[in-house]
Formats: sequence, C-alpha cells, structure tokens
Amino acid sequence: MKKRWWAIGALLVAIIAVGVASELEFEYAYIPDGDKILNDQYGDFDGYDLWGERIAIDGDLATGLAHSNMETHQLSPENGAVRLNEEFIQFGREQFYAETFNNEEYLTDILGVLDGGITLPKMMKALVKLRGEGTNNLQVELAKDVTIGDKTYKKGELIDTGLDVPKGAFAPLGMPVSYSKGRIRVGASCASCHATVDRDTGMVVEGAPNNNFDAGMLLALAPNSTAFFPNTEVEILEAYINDQNRTVKTEGDSKGVLPDPEKIEAAVDQTLASWPKGSFDSTIDLESNPAQIPDSFTLGDHPYGWNGFASIGPFNGLSSLNNNVHAQNSDLLAQFEQSNELFDIDKEVYIGTILQNAANDEYRYQPGSGVKPSTFFAKLDDSPEVPGVNEMVKPPHFPKLSLFSPNGTVISSPGFNFAEQINAMSAYQNSLRPPSTVKGATENSLEGERVFSEAGCTSCHAGKGYTNNRVIPVEDVKTEGSRAKAFRDTVKIMDEPWIYSFDTPVPIPENAKRIKVPTDKLDPEQLKITLAQGNEGGYKVKGLIGLAWSPPYLHDGGVSVGPDESTDLGVPGTLRKGIDPDARNSLRALLDRDLREKVIEVNKSDPSLKHVHTTGEGHEHWVDEKAGFTEEEREALIDYLMSLTTIED
Repeated sequence: MKKRWWAIGALLVAIIAVGVASELEFEYAYIPDGDKILNDQYGDFDGYDLWGERIAIDGDLATGLAHSNMETHQLSPENGAVRLNEEFIQFGREQFYAETFNNEEYLTDILGVLDGGITLPKMMKALVKLRGEGTNNLQVELAKDVTIGDKTYKKGELIDTGLDVPKGAFAPLGMPVSYSKGRIRVGASCASCHATVDRDTGMVVEGAPNNNFDAGMLLALAPNSTAFFPNTEVEILEAYINDQNRTVKTEGDSKGVLPDPEKIEAAVDQTLASWPKGSFDSTIDLESNPAQIPDSFTLGDHPYGWNGFASIGPFNGLSSLNNNVHAQNSDLLAQFEQSNELFDIDKEVYIGTILQNAANDEYRYQPGSGVKPSTFFAKLDDSPEVPGVNEMVKPPHFPKLSLFSPNGTVISSPGFNFAEQINAMSAYQNSLRPPSTVKGATENSLEGERVFSEAGCTSCHAGKGYTNNRVIPVEDVKTEGSRAKAFRDTVKIMDEPWIYSFDTPVPIPENAKRIKVPTDKLDPEQLKITLAQGNEGGYKVKGLIGLAWSPPYLHDGGVSVGPDESTDLGVPGTLRKGIDPDARNSLRALLDRDLREKVIEVNKSDPSLKHVHTTGEGHEHWVDEKAGFTEEEREALIDYLMSLTTIED
C-alpha cells in the first residue's frame, strides 16, 4: 500500500512537470462525491429569493405573492429575484469548493504562500505521506528555518496547518491548484474554512467550520505577509520607516515614504502567528481582532457576520457576506481606493507597502523608481478597470461603500452574470444541514428542551434558526469589544446600496440596468449598533444549528475545552497544543461559571491572545447550581443543544 501511494505521488509530480514543460494551463479542485459526505440531509426548495423573502413555486404560480403584495412578473432578475432550484444549488456547491475568483494571484504571487517556510514540494510530500487515509490537520515540513518574534521554527519541523484532506483525496479541501503564466499557484475557496473532515470517518462535513485551520500561521510563514498588514495592528506606518529614501509619488506629486520591509514584516508575522487556530480577521481596520470562523448552516441565521453587518440584499444578506469574504479578505489591494479615508494612508503608500516585497519579482515594486505604485500595478493587472487582482466589478456607488458592499466592490467573474456566483453560494449554504447523528449526545434532549426554556435561552435563541435575528450591544453581551467596533469608520464614505440587475453580464456593459437594494426593513437602532455609531457596537445573536460541529464558542472562539476538562482548558490548552475542542465540554464551559472562569484565566495568561483580543468572556447566561439548576439539568440542556441539527424550511 505504501509503495502504491508513493507511486501515485510520483505520478502527480510527473503530471505537473509535463504541464509546466508543455506550458499547458490547468486547474484542479477537490469536490467530494456524495458517498464522501457525512451530511445526510439537505433542504429542498424550488422557488425564488426576493431580497431575503423565500417564495415557493406551486405549479406555475408563485405562492406568497398576495401576502407580499407583488405580481408574478416582478419575480425577475431585473427586480432582484433569484431563481432557486436544484441546478442552481448544485452550481453553488461547485463554486463553494472550486471558485477562487483569482485570489491565487494575490496569495501566490504577492503574498508567496508557497515561497516561504512552506513550499509546494513539502506540501506534496505531506499529501503523499497520508497514503490516502485523510486528515483534519495536514502536517507539513518546514523548508527552511523561520523566526517569528522570539521563536525560531527549524527546517524539517512539522507545522500544523489545519488543512483538511478527505480520505482518498489528493488535495486539501478548499485549496484549488492551477498552472498559468509559467507558475503553479494555489488559491482558497469557501471550503478551506467552511467544510471539514471528520476525524473518525475521513468523510467531509459540509458547512462545518474548519476549527483548527491555522490561517494566521500560513500567512506568517509566507515571505510577504505584509500583504495582510491592514488585518493587524500596524496602524502607523511611520513607526517602521528606517530609510527616508524609499519614496513614492503620491497624489499631487508629493512624496511618501515606505516602511522598511523587514521591520514591518516582522511585526505583521508576530501578529498573524498569534491568531488562534480556526479564526480569521476579516476586517481590515488596522486592529488585530480575528473572529472565529462561522459555520455555513445559514438558513434563518441572518443578519450575517459577527456584528450583523451583512443584513441586506439577496438571502437576507448572505450574498453580501459571501461578497465580503472574496472581494476583500483574499485581496487587500481591492481597498486601495478607500485607504486614505479608512486608514489615513495615501493609496500610493498603501499599494507600495503591499507590493515592495512581493514574492514574485514581476509584482515587486521598487521605491525610488519614480513610477507611482498604482501605475506600476496597473501594468501587471489583467483587469486594471477594477482595484485589486480578484475578479470583481465596480458597483454604481464605487469608490464609496454601501451596506451591501462595505468593501466597495462586488465579486463576479467574467462570463457570468452580476453576483450570480455569490447568490448561488448562498442558495447552496441555505440548503446545508449538519449530520443528524451527533457523537456524545444522549437521550435527555426532551428534558434539556424544558431547561432551555426555563433558563430563558429562548429570549434570544428563538425561531426556526434558534436566533431572534438581532444584534446585542456589547455592554449587554459583555464579550471582548474590539471587533464590535470594526465598521465604525465605514460610514465616512458610505452611500446608498445600488447594484446591477442580476441578468447583467460581466464585464458590465454600458447603460446596464441599476437597481437599489431595499433597506426599508432595517431597524435604524440596530444599524447604529452594527456600525458602532454613538455606541460601542454589538454582536449578532448566533443561531444554534450544528453546535456539535462548531466548538469553540463565542465570537472570539475563546470558550474552548478539550476531552480532558481538567487540563485541556482555553485556547492555550487545546488549539495551541493541537488538541481539538470538545463540543460537549466547551458547551459546559459556556454554561458553568466556575469552569468558564478557569478557561478565561488560562486565555488571559497567554500574552499572544491578549494581543488579538481573545478571552472567552461574555454571554453570562449560566445554567449551574448558583443559577438554581442541578448538574443533571445542565447536562440535559447540553444534550438538547447537541441535538439541534434540523430546521424548518
């Protein structure tokens, strides 16, 4: 068997070599077959989504029209309607696993994800070493010594990546590989974060968060992690300037000075390596406040995002969330038109800082060249009409932001219609249900449902998705508040949310039909909390479907307990040690104040967690003896919470 898998590995190397030698372009992404999926049920819906309202098809008529005071002819792409059927949902599934929107250019050519401590040969060696058995944590040998902060990782040392490889697969989930322009590239699709491999079966759980994915370390090991500096606390670039001659032309032909590439790289590396596994900082607010990767069991769980920022548009804001992930989080050059207003950084300095140490020489900007960074970048870019390298379009309000597009652009690939791909992803995600068989659950769920009600959980976790779909002020939820304020500055350049009709082809033709995304259902007071206007912001009430698959808990992912409740405490005692959080024990820490106190104490003892605002504090809704509940009642409640796997369509 071992020889067979080494032979297959050699064959893969040969195939890539032939492709490179013959200059053939290719793309590959692993999409699991149905018998490789552990989920045993999917939602079935045939109809339309109209700005979040689901309208079913009954024969030739759309039901619910009288209630909505609409007419059938209004259910068209020109008016914001998205047709839902099995074919569209399957298209969304393909996009979920395979579509990168060209982020492999940013991740490979600019960041250099395969040019630092981790290289393609070492990645392939790790895959072959699995011999088809699969893993939820691909371990890769370092190709060279790497020093981050005061710690040196030695060449040959195994690094936990958290990348998931299904049993029998030859590539990690959510890491499409391509060869083009003479270079092998890897990108990231939705599945890298929002699907996982079950350790016991080697099968894929679609929609479950990859809770040990070490995105921060993978970024830190790359040679140009400065490409993600806006996601860290590098707020004042002047603090990293050593050489006043590293200049760029800025607006009005004045001069700006770029930071020292080694000095800023070291600071960014240290912050990124501090991110807990299973988390990602999805706001470029010059604060290091990563949030836990959420699940994709999304039906009824709106508004989306930890603070509910994705609240309008198709699927109650889910398409807006999907857009934010791909239009911003994997291509930070997309934000250069807003860098002055949002970060007080001139756009030329912003671009130059990201590109001055690019992994690929072709993308590396030379300060002092006399060429503006924007001019240099435009000559490399295949689509200079839009910022960044990802496949995006400028909505009508660009360069201003909107509630639908708080990053300013909308992700859409040429050859598709406007927003077709993110809408299909939303349809697919809303069809997902977690596996109905839950490890660790017992028969006490009926008693647990009674405790759930008696303890007052239904005051927030009500409705079919076990959420009241509201944002709670941070002073009420008492969670660490850094990430709650992440959208405060966006209002400076926020405009009305205009988009193109959903039958508009990409590239966008002249005189394309424009439609305004409705905002009439928004609660103005809720919006103030989401955008932290006149307050400290807030956190969205999370739905509870699939809790058995999504530990650790809270928005910062700080409530983490492993299999041994006495030793596997907090992020340092679990994820930092390569120990997966245990759902049952972590839920116990969510409900028992004494156990939580121990978790918080351990988290706060780790300076790196303090640096990224991860504590496990908040949500002080106890079900313990001090609150008048017995241990048996608390355990029954945990049984009930572990059993929540279905939702009414």
